[in-house]
Amino acid sequence: MVSDINIIKTEVLSDNWYILNKVTYEFTKPDGSKQLQNREAYDRGNGATILLYNLAQRSIILTKQFRLPTYLNGNPSGMLIEACAGLLEKDNAEDCIRRETEEETGYQITDVKKVFEAYMSPGSVTEILYFFVAAYDKTMKVNDGGGLAHEEEHIEVLELDFEEALKMIDNGEIKDAKTIMLMQHLRLKSIL
Repeated sequence: MVSDINIIKTEVLSDNWYILNKVTYEFTKPDGSKQLQNREAYDRGNGATILLYNLAQRSIILTKQFRLPTYLNGNPSGMLIEACAGLLEKDNAEDCIRRETEEETGYQITDVKKVFEAYMSPGSVTEILYFFVAAYDKTMKVNDGGGLAHEEEHIEVLELDFEEALKMIDNGEIKDAKTIMLMQHLRLKSIL
């Protein structure tokens, strides 16, 4: 265990989209010796994600959109199927995910349940992601969704049979970690 950390210097390497810092720090190891290290940490803020499910239909709502980092890392189309998500900005996690759900999917949800939170890439990204689930039905559909034009979002809304969506994990069509985690949560808790 690290017993003592002393941040010596933080340099901003980029603040073009979010903030990439190079941090020089010293920590005291359990044996009392000190070690100096440099690491880069990308700060994009914290986020929230949600999986909408319909018990009667045994279906879920996912989104599909272009994700440049996946394209750069071998995804030929760059398109990713994923659970609705967004950055908190100045909202609390529940308010954020309600707003994002309506913007991205067109559903105005009522009962939102937080199920857990997790660091998604703690070796390089500071973000904590708050995970939610909520039931949906057709009466909650208030618009087409698809994201906000001024945020340059082009989101396709997908309603999928839950068992078919699980098969999409097996065959590689769904590769997004937050989505897989939420789908597994529904299965492990016997929700769907």
